[in-house]
Amino acid sequence: MNLTFKFDDEITVNRLGFGTMQLPGTGVWGPADDEANAVNVITTAIDHGVDFIDTADSYGPLFANIYLKRALAQRPDNHVLVATKVGFTRQGPSEWTELGNPAYLRQQVEENLFSLGLDHIDLLQLHRIDANYSLEDQIGELAKMQQEGKIKHIGLSQVSIYQLKSAQKITPIVSVQNRYNLIDRADEDVLNYADENHIAFIPWFPLATGKLTDDSQLTTIAKKYDATPSQIALAWLLKRSEVILPIPGTSSSEHVISNVAAQNIALSDADFDVLSKMSTK
Repeated sequence: MNLTFKFDDEITVNRLGFGTMQLPGTGVWGPADDEANAVNVITTAIDHGVDFIDTADSYGPLFANIYLKRALAQRPDNHVLVATKVGFTRQGPSEWTELGNPAYLRQQVEENLFSLGLDHIDLLQLHRIDANYSLEDQIGELAKMQQEGKIKHIGLSQVSIYQLKSAQKITPIVSVQNRYNLIDRADEDVLNYADENHIAFIPWFPLATGKLTDDSQLTTIAKKYDATPSQIALAWLLKRSEVILPIPGTSSSEHVISNVAAQNIALSDADFDVLSKMSTK
C-alpha cells in the first residue's frame, strides 16, 4: 500500500494528515483555552511525519489558522502542504452559511494568506458551492488568483460528481473534500470518480466524530491488532483507496501520535472486507 500521494512533480505528501477544526474548541466561540497546547498539537503532528494539514479561516474563526501559523514558525525546516478553504461565513459555533460572491472569495484568500503567514496557498478548496452565484464566477475567481500565483492548486468540498466535472471544465481540480468514513459512505461514487482520475479525496469526519468507538465488531478487530477502534477506522480508509488522505483532528497530542500510528497497521483482506460490510448511511 502506498502511503504517499503525489499532487504534482514538486509536492508529494504522506497520506495521513491532520485537520485543525477542533483546535479552537468544539462548540466554543473563541480561542482555545490553551493556545500553547493547540500549537503543541500541531508541532507534534509535524514531528511524527505529518506534512499535510487541513484548515480554514472559518475555524474559530481564524484561530485555527493563527495556531497553525505559529506552529509552522516553530518548524521552519519542515515542508508542510497547507490546505485551506474559502466560501463560508460564520455566525456562531454551529451557524455556517455559504457565500460564493467572487469579491468575498478573493478577500478570504487574502485573509488566509495573512493569517497563515504564507506567500501562496498550496491547496485552496471551495468550502461549499453557493447556488446564488454561478460556478464559473466562483471557480473562475479562484482560477484568476491561481494565475496570479497566490494559489497553486484548487479543490472542492462536499460536491457531487456532476459539480466536480463541471468545475473541471473551468480549471483543473486536484482534490475533493467530502464527508466519508467507515459508517458513512454516501459519497462512494465521488470517491470512485476521484480514484479513477487521481484526484485527492480528503474525507472530513474520518472517525465519525467518535461514533465508531462503541461498535463491537470494530472493537473486536482492533483487539486483534492491539490497536484502538479509531486506528482501525483510519487503517481501513488508507486501504480503501490510495487517493484517500484522512485528516483526523484532535486537541490532544497523545491522540495525534495514536492516529499517525494507524498508518503502520496492515489490515488483512479478510478484516478489510468485514469492516467494509458494516452498516453505512
